[in-house]
Amino acid sequence: MSIAISTNTSALRAGTMLAINQTKLQKSFDRLASGKKITSGVDNPGGLAVAMKLSAAVNRLSGAQNNVQNAISFLEVQDGVLDTVGKIIDRMSELKGLASQDPMKSDQDRASYNNEFKDLQVQLYDISQMKFNGVSLFANHTTEKAASGAAATASAAGEAVFGADKQSAIQDHTLSIFTSADGAAGSKVSIHKSILLSALTIETFGDMKSSIYSVGLGSATASANSAFTGGNVARGNATANGSEEKQFVASFATASGGELLDLQDISVGVITKVLENIAFLRAQNGGTHSRLAFNSESLIQQKTNMRAALGRMVDVDFAEETTNLAKYQVLSQASASILAQANSNTDIALMLLR
Repeated sequence: MSIAISTNTSALRAGTMLAINQTKLQKSFDRLASGKKITSGVDNPGGLAVAMKLSAAVNRLSGAQNNVQNAISFLEVQDGVLDTVGKIIDRMSELKGLASQDPMKSDQDRASYNNEFKDLQVQLYDISQMKFNGVSLFANHTTEKAASGAAATASAAGEAVFGADKQSAIQDHTLSIFTSADGAAGSKVSIHKSILLSALTIETFGDMKSSIYSVGLGSATASANSAFTGGNVARGNATANGSEEKQFVASFATASGGELLDLQDISVGVITKVLENIAFLRAQNGGTHSRLAFNSESLIQQKTNMRAALGRMVDVDFAEETTNLAKYQVLSQASASILAQANSNTDIALMLLR
């Protein structure tokens, strides 16, 4: 082997290998420190692109899951309020029995029961105005346009709606919750704002004290597309033979200062039907809650699988990478040692000059 001073080939090769081993050692440090085997685009361009898409999908699923959880919270609060409404109606029924079925009660006792009955009506109206994070828990409207022609009443009033077949007519009645990673283009669930005011609205013909009931399908005093504020109203209603029959429309939820119902003005059957309406609303609430619970479970499963796929693509294998780290540490030290020895070859040339 020739001895050269200007070009030390052995040192150049050793230096190159030292640089390569140092680069690999630094990359191994980066992977172990970050926990990722793809730390930059140069590591795996295609894999990085796929990983970014999977990460975005996981984030969208997290957003959808948060939407569903908020919707479930909304329904839970709504159901809790409806439970309270049911208890208030139960108390009204109890007051009706105390005031009308016990001959031992004095007029003053009955007046006390009636005052409580009226206070509970105001409380029901206040409950109907409750909100969840600024969003009303219950539909703000309970009317739709009255039928035209002979079926229409003399007034321009709307029709109080209640029941699944008429709920689409109610304004401000549903909230659309997007439940997939596709946003508006994906699936969604409509949450019903319970039509509490309509459920508490009754219609009877003739004497309310003796009439059984006709709940939720009567004529309200509010005009179409306006909020119904409750109250006790009597008006004429045309019949088939042209005569006029007295129709009563009343609400168990009345704003403070409105016309309140008296215990003696209603029958037990009316209160019972209103309670059935509240039970219907709670059942509707429960059905939506059940659907959202399954949807939430599905989103959790999807997100888990997406994260697993993302992890298999970008997460570093610590056992393998620590082995690589030890390997490149040894190679770097060896390269440095060889480079030092290669640089010492020039000393041999100097010895020849002595």
